[in-house]
Amino acid sequence: MARVLIMATDGFEQSELTGPRDALNGAGVETIIASPEGGSIKGWKDGDWGESVSVDRRLDEVGPDEFDALVLPGGQINPDKLRMNERAVEIVRAFAGAKKPVAAICHGPWLLAEAGLVEGKTVTSWPSIRTDLRNAGAQVVDKEVVVDGNLITSRNPDDIPAFSNAVIEAVTGRKAA
Repeated sequence: MARVLIMATDGFEQSELTGPRDALNGAGVETIIASPEGGSIKGWKDGDWGESVSVDRRLDEVGPDEFDALVLPGGQINPDKLRMNERAVEIVRAFAGAKKPVAAICHGPWLLAEAGLVEGKTVTSWPSIRTDLRNAGAQVVDKEVVVDGNLITSRNPDDIPAFSNAVIEAVTGRKAA
């Protein structure tokens, strides 16, 4: 069974964690949620705090060897906090270095830029971070999902079905139902 690590912390966009997680689980892919701290993390939904999600493992307990891909939910708060966490950035680099899929949606590509992974790559994102991605050397386009090598990126919650399907295809080798 394929296994996917979802890395997030407080302030993740609710739908951008739960949507891909549920789609992956529905496709027979095991998902593990990791965060800097154990316990639970709180989502962001419709301009306010959303639901809490249980953390399966702390970041210091995970690495790419036991997973087939990494998913980075967006939200403005979550990736901004994670890109300041050295271990989180190390994990993103480790997955990329192992040539495993790294999927980021909305503001999630901030972590890709922080890890030095977007130079010369074509990506998409939430509009407000596109300048950051261009400044990091990326070719930025406005599409629901972009796959460039092992990087998978999407723009916003409306893109979750296409984003989830791209991740499912990357880890299982088959199109999602």
